[in-house]
Amino acid sequence: FNLGQNYPNPFNPSTKIDFSVPVSSKITLKIYDPLGKEVSELVNDFRNAGNYTVDFSANSGLNSGVYFYTLTSGHNTLTRKFVLIK
Repeated sequence: FNLGQNYPNPFNPSTKIDFSVPVSSKITLKIYDPLGKEVSELVNDFRNAGNYTVDFSANSGLNSGVYFYTLTSGHNTLTRKFVLIK
């Protein structure tokens, strides 16, 4: 179970997020603002074991700043931060 650092970071307007899951399971990958409010849901489905890359494009409603992305699978959760510069 792994959640890679996004690239590029900082980014404008889009970035890529890599993750891997060792066993098939339901996966969620969500973006949060610094206050913990969910701003985007990138993945919410069943994924087979393997490596994945997801693109995130910041919408016009997001301001420059630090955001967090969280990968959840069963009881496993990993969080990383990234920076949006407009």
